[in-house]
Order: sequence, then structure tokens, then C-alpha cells
Amino acid sequence: MPSPTTTGSDAADTPASQSYNIWRQGYGVIQHTDVTCAHACSLANRLVEAGLQPDTETVFRKLAALDRLASAGLWLVVHMTYANRVDAGGQPLAPQDFKVSPEGHTGGALNMVPAYAAYLALNNLTGRTRSWLMGQGHCAAAVDALNVLTGNLHPEQAERYRKPDGLSRLAADFYSYRQKPDGSMSAPLGSHINPHTAGGILEGGYLGFAELQYGHMPLPGETLVTFLSDGAAEEQRGSDWIPRWWRADDCGLVLPVMIANGRRIEQRTELGTRAGLERFESHLAERSFDPYRFDGRDPAAFVCALFEMEQSLRYQADSAFRGESGYPVRIPYGIAETTKGFGFYGAGSNAAHNLPLPGNPRMDARARELFLEHTSKLWVDPTDLSRSTALLNEHSLQGRALERDHPLARRNPPEPTLPRLPWSNSLTSPMSAVDTFFRALVAENLHLRARVGNPDEMASNRLGGVLADLKHRVTQPENDQESVQGQIITALNEEAVVSACLANKAGLNLVASYEAFCVKMLGAIRQELIFARHQREVGRPARWLGFPVIATSHTWENGKNEQSHQDTTFCEALLGEMNDVSRVLFPADYNSTLAALPGVYTDRGRISCMVIPKRERPCVFDAGEAETLARHGALVVDEDTSEGEPILLIANGAYQLSEAIRTSERLRETGTPFRLVYLQEPGRFRQPRDTLEAETCLSEFERERLFPRRIHRRVALTHMRPEVFRGHLHSLFPDPVRSRVLGYINRGGTLNEAGMLFANHCSWAHALAACALAMDQPPGEWLSAAELAAVEGRGDPSVITRGLPT
Repeated sequence: MPSPTTTGSDAADTPASQSYNIWRQGYGVIQHTDVTCAHACSLANRLVEAGLQPDTETVFRKLAALDRLASAGLWLVVHMTYANRVDAGGQPLAPQDFKVSPEGHTGGALNMVPAYAAYLALNNLTGRTRSWLMGQGHCAAAVDALNVLTGNLHPEQAERYRKPDGLSRLAADFYSYRQKPDGSMSAPLGSHINPHTAGGILEGGYLGFAELQYGHMPLPGETLVTFLSDGAAEEQRGSDWIPRWWRADDCGLVLPVMIANGRRIEQRTELGTRAGLERFESHLAERSFDPYRFDGRDPAAFVCALFEMEQSLRYQADSAFRGESGYPVRIPYGIAETTKGFGFYGAGSNAAHNLPLPGNPRMDARARELFLEHTSKLWVDPTDLSRSTALLNEHSLQGRALERDHPLARRNPPEPTLPRLPWSNSLTSPMSAVDTFFRALVAENLHLRARVGNPDEMASNRLGGVLADLKHRVTQPENDQESVQGQIITALNEEAVVSACLANKAGLNLVASYEAFCVKMLGAIRQELIFARHQREVGRPARWLGFPVIATSHTWENGKNEQSHQDTTFCEALLGEMNDVSRVLFPADYNSTLAALPGVYTDRGRISCMVIPKRERPCVFDAGEAETLARHGALVVDEDTSEGEPILLIANGAYQLSEAIRTSERLRETGTPFRLVYLQEPGRFRQPRDTLEAETCLSEFERERLFPRRIHRRVALTHMRPEVFRGHLHSLFPDPVRSRVLGYINRGGTLNEAGMLFANHCSWAHALAACALAMDQPPGEWLSAAELAAVEGRGDPSVITRGLPT
């Protein structure tokens, strides 16, 4: 049996040996294998040699304290699932102390307890607060339980759960479903990681995105401990690309640990078999990971693994930084082998995922006996627990931040210096404004790490300048568009590339993709938006710099590629999110694009969907008009104030604006008064859904100035599906009977822009016919016989499409 080495006398007679023997005995269900004991002895000696701990006795006293903290965490997690009351003295609970409807992702949370407890202990043993991330957010009970036990809390949880009855209140709050008068949750606690969770930065409700993001998160000098799911690692493609992207020059250390408990909700994972786990190890090794298996039931094994992984990666990072080795470096990857729900009844079964007991202890005596039997093995005497947490809580003594304030949780990059760029008055691609602006922005702010998420073609999307400056990140460059230190993350996997930017909260980001394929990014983006919104709601808003996700090569100009490339879902979905964290903009030309970008990048905690044409478009707006559009979200483009009842034309989208302008010209020819308004940012004109969203919406007075109620008859042309546009902006159509909305109606194929507009009844002629109907006029009064026949589907479409862009 290995034991810690000491100096001056036989190890067996030293106090260090005594503390080692106490730890070696384990505690409750936590036991230490011979392999873990050997690793722990090595760890203790290395910590002392590095001057991080005074002696090995102290190390093993702290590891023994870790056992007790972890056991208490297991005990509390089970109570959070089943009980309304906690008896810290360990006395049996009465039937009425149990919940009427127990709930909780119990098995996964139990598996996370030794992992998160070890993270806390490692920080204590080394005197440095690392960041943490958990992909399986449904295991939040483990984090909340240990945070409460150690006092690592935000004020609202500390006020509620660090009182004498705090643990009982924590258990009662978990899945209580109680609400405040406004409908929000009354307890600062959730089923998943949320902004009340001290140090939480990712909900983890969408499994697999932590796997795509963790490598891009930390800055040099930082370390990120990441807890991952075996099910997600098995199913999320792209999670094995981290070594492809990781660089010592601009990335901090990453310590991924997969909790290999072998089960999903209803079945075991492939990794739940010995052959499957071995295949996974081989898979990792072939992709430049260095797999490291250890006992996932033992918190000390986690500490040893994380410490060894960090030392290994730091050595390799230093070597790569000095140019002594190349990329990819081998990134250590911990595999914590455990049993789903270890530490409690039902471990290893499907039931362990949620409710492991065979019945509800409130009504089932046998379930109550099992609860008592298995929790008694986990109970820790309050005095012993208090000593243990004090030993592991030395933040003030060590001069380090609480884990709630780890570097990634406190991201607040400085305000970027914005470049001044020339306006244009020529036919040019609006995407060239993005290209020019982002190049200049990066050049002016070299202290902010740049990331570009690119799932396809930079040059095709008119971002050639960005490509020339920043280059694709590769391990073996083959041309001048590639570099080992490139800042463009390119992969034909939209989830992976958007995750690279979502993770880069310390810097400047740009994502651009074909509009139809942006839909594949929605899950990752929505997870980020929800978390940012909740941060605002609890009064700790996210401080990362906003950035655009640009949908270009879009529906109306991508007809040549069949209907798979014609989809307006992305902007429609993001318009449904809360406008204070999710903007949707439709700049129509170069100048309006250029004017919108500064606001996008100076926003905090907000993602902007920008739908931008890549083809050359005329500059409709001058500098002043473009800046007004950016400021107010809409602008009167043209107006005829002739006598008579006017019609209000609303255009939303670049091609729709061109059609609306042509429609207004016909209206003028007929002597019909009109007002043409370009609506660049629809979300600002909705009826706000709560007070936070109201802060970003225009007032009733400002809406009236642009869209006067006196004009009852209205026709809108939108980039989106008409039902979506009308639904979100119903207040702009006070008289539905005399209003028409034209937009994408799921028609397409191999067509040019004019053909797409005609197929979806969005051409200038269709708009003119809609105006006639809104004005109770026969369309034939304003359209020629041939034009009317085309609009009604009886004639030649070229009569309408002739002269339109091709």
C-alpha cells in the first residue's frame, strides 16, 4: 500500500501517516482503490514540493474533509428529490416530511457530486480558482447542494439557504413549482443550471453544446474544468474537434471530464459497455486527445485526475508556445467511470435517472425504509461537516475568488474602439460593409480575441477581406488562406462553428452562413439567449459583447439552389425570442448595414440576427438616413400627400423594398396618396411582452409618427412568412380587413430573384393588386390586362418579372 513520503523519520510514525490512514478508510459509500491511493500519495508530495501545501498531513486532512463534503452532498441531493424537510441530526423523517410529488434528475446529480466537490477541493489545494462548466445541466442539484454546504452562493440564495432551516428550505424549494404574482418562479432555484446557480454560465438543457464550446472559452492563464455527458459525447458530432482548434497562444487550459455512468434515460449508452468504452478511448486517441480513465465514484480520484491533466496540458502548451512542438497538442480527457446514481438505492438502473426508489416515501412504507437505509450511509455529523467545509473554504486566506466569481462567470471585456468607415452611393454588396467593418474592428482592438464562425464559404459570402486577414485555423496550412493561428473556425457543422463564437465571450465574434442553414444553429443560440435573459431578470446581466449571426445568401437570392436553400425560419424563430437579448435586423443596402454594425457590437449580452443580401444592391439610404434607421428601426422612404385616402406601404427586406418602391411609383402614377416605410428592425414595433422588452421597443408616440393610425389601409411586403410578420406586429395592422401582408409562402425551386418574388406573390404587381384590394378598388384599374392575368396565374410571369434583378 503506497503512503506519503515524509522526511526525518519513518512515515508510519508521522502525523502525515495518521491523516493518510484516516483518509484511506474512506467515508460511507466513498471508498478508495489502491490505484487512487497511489495517485493521492503522489499528488500530496507534488503539492508540498510546489509549495502549495505545507505538508502531506494537511493534504490528507483536506482529502478526508472532501470525502465528508461529498457524502453530505449525496445525502442532500437525495433529500432535494424526495423530502420537504431535512433533519441535520440524521433522525428518520416522518411520512409528512416527504413530497407529494417527488421530482429530480437524481442519478445524474448523484454522479456529479464527487466531481464538483473535487473541483472545489482542487482549487483549495492549489490556491487557485478555476472556471467550471457542466454540459448536463439537469444535474444542477449537485452543484446547488454543494454550493449551499460550502457557502459559495449569490446573495439571494445565501439569504434563503444559509439560515438554520436553510437546508429544509432548499429541499422544499426544489421542484416546488411555486410562483410569484408575475408568474415567475418564487424560489432562486431551478431544475437546471441557471443564473441563481453560483458560477453557472450554461444551462446545459441542450445536451452536447458544452462539448462544442469549452475549448473556445478560457483565455491564456485561465483553466476551465468541464464536466461532460457520455450520452452527449456519443451523439454530438464535432465534440472531438477541440484539439483541432485549441492553441496555447489564445486559449486557456481545458480539462474535459466525461461522467461515464453508462446510461441515458431509458437505455444504456454504447459507452456503458466495456467494448464501447474501449472504442471511445481509441476514438479519442486518434483525434489527439489523451484519454485518462479513473474511478468516478471517488472525489479524490477526480482531484488527482484533474491535477495531472492540468500539469500535462500546461507542459504541452508551454512547449507549443515556444515552438518546440506542433499542433494539435494532445489534450488530456478524463473518463470518470461510475454507475448511474451511485451512492443510493437503484444505482445502475433506468429508474436511477429520475426517481430511483420503487415508490413515494410519503405513502409507501417500503420506499421510506429504503430511503432511511441508504441516506443513513451518507449522513455526516454537522460538527464534522462544519470542520470539513472550513478546511476546504480558505478563499480569504489564499487571496482568491469564490467559485461563484470564477473568470468565465465574470466576463466583462472593455468597450471596443469602433472604426470610422466611408459611406457609399454606388451599387455594391451590403455584405462588403460587414467585411470592411469587421476587419477594421479587429485591427482596432487587438486585445480582444477574434473568432469567426464559418460553416461554408467566406468568399462566396463576400467576406474575402476577413478571410485574408484572419485566415482559416488549421493544423497544417496548405495555402495563404490558412494558418495554424487562424481565427476563422471552419467546419461543415453549423452547431460547431456558432458554438466557437458563443463561447468566445471575452472577444469579438462574427458568424455568417447561408440563411437556410442557419436553422441548424438555433438550439445553441436559443440556449444562450435564454440564459442571458435570465441573467437580466435576476439583476446580473451578461456583459459579453454582442455580435451578429448573419443570414446571407438568403431565401430571395438563393433560388438557383432549389428550395432546400430557401428558408426564412431562422429570422422568424429569433424574432420570437425576447427583443432585449435577440435583435432581428434587415438592412437593405451597404449604408444601412454599415450604420447598424456599431450598435450590434456595443450591445452587451445580446445576439443580433442580421439578414443581409450578398448580391450588389443600390444604395437607397444616404448616411443620415441609414443612421436614423439604425437608431429607430424604421424610416419613411417616400410619401405622396395628394388628396384622398392614403395607403400605407411597409417594406421589410432588401428585395421587398425594391418591389415596394416600384409599387409606390405606380401608385403615384394613378394619383393614389401613399406612405412607404422601410421596417429594418421589426421587434422594436411589437407590443412588448414584459417590462424588460419594453425598454427596447419604441413608444406609442414614435410608432404613431411612422405608422399613423389615420391610415387604415395597409400593405406590407416582408422577407419572412406573412403570418409570422403579421402575428408579431399585429399592432401595425389595426384593421385586418383592410390590410394585406405578402411574404414567403413556401414557394420556390430553381429560380432567379424575380422568379422567387413572383412565385411567392411578392412582386411589385402582386403588391399593387393587394393595394387595390385594400382600397376596395378592382386591380384591373391599376394593372394592364397582361399584368393582371400574370398576377392571377393566367398569364405570362415575364410580363411582371421583366426588368427585375436576375
